[in-house]
Amino acid sequence: MKLLFTIALTCALFSKAYPLNCFECAATGTGPCSQTPRTCQANQTKCASFTAAVTAGGIQTTTKVKSCAIPAQCLSGSFNTGISMTTVETQCCESNLCNNEEPPALPESSTNGKKCFTCAADDNCTSTLECQGSEDRCFTFTVPAVGMVKGCASRSVCSGSLIAQLGADAGLNCCEGNLCNNALRIGQSILFLLLVPLASFFLFN
Repeated sequence: MKLLFTIALTCALFSKAYPLNCFECAATGTGPCSQTPRTCQANQTKCASFTAAVTAGGIQTTTKVKSCAIPAQCLSGSFNTGISMTTVETQCCESNLCNNEEPPALPESSTNGKKCFTCAADDNCTSTLECQGSEDRCFTFTVPAVGMVKGCASRSVCSGSLIAQLGADAGLNCCEGNLCNNALRIGQSILFLLLVPLASFFLFN
């Protein structure tokens, strides 16, 4: 009996020593995502496949990514400034090369009754924005020496690994409650950063 237990324990430990293998690729637009296998790092225990859509000025840009991921990166939600909106739909799995499918972009959602401050094109951040879908948080996004933006975000985005992926010099602060992100007058130059699908985050490093 003791021998059987020792063999079972050894097999379990040995099986966990193998790293996970996931497909990796990135594509923008309607083109295919040409996937290739990749061996994950020890802390990357998930294979991820996600679709990010950035809508601004009535134009939507879609990015599809497959990669290894840590559990905190398996999130879905949206990030909305009123001028631009980024949605992320993620599917994660735990077996080798299981991320072979591409999830569809999150569909348009109706307003949910929550409001947050946002910044209009005239540098005035006293405007209000009606949040949509799962956006149950207000946010302030800050980059030193550049500026900040405000708007609505999903809880999953605020509690995920987005802050770390943006780097030590960037700050994303989320809060609960209507108009909790204050109405300060600030610059708009950082808005253009939100029109890019947060590439460092999407590629999972």
